[in-house]
Amino acid sequence: MVSVAMSILENVLKMTRKTEKVIKIIHGYGSSGKGGAIKKALHETLRHKMAKGEIKTFIPGEAFHQLMGLDDVIMQYRHLIQNDGDFKKGNDGITYIIF
Repeated sequence: MVSVAMSILENVLKMTRKTEKVIKIIHGYGSSGKGGAIKKALHETLRHKMAKGEIKTFIPGEAFHQLMGLDDVIMQYRHLIQNDGDFKKGNDGITYIIF
């Protein structure tokens, strides 16, 4: 299931990176509520993509209610995500990807 999700992610990133400034990925947070395998794989993949310069950054939904050191990133890209329904809700099942 994780490999299928990561393949879909690659396709979505290829299709949107030139036309969008930000996308929201809805990945869920696992049945335990602590982050499922897809969420963990997504965040690991996005860290690699940041290191390679393929994306600017990403903001996990939980960064709005947990101390994760992303306050500056949220403020910098707030204008791109502030009109989204999940903005500041602390939704652990979403991640914003900034191109």
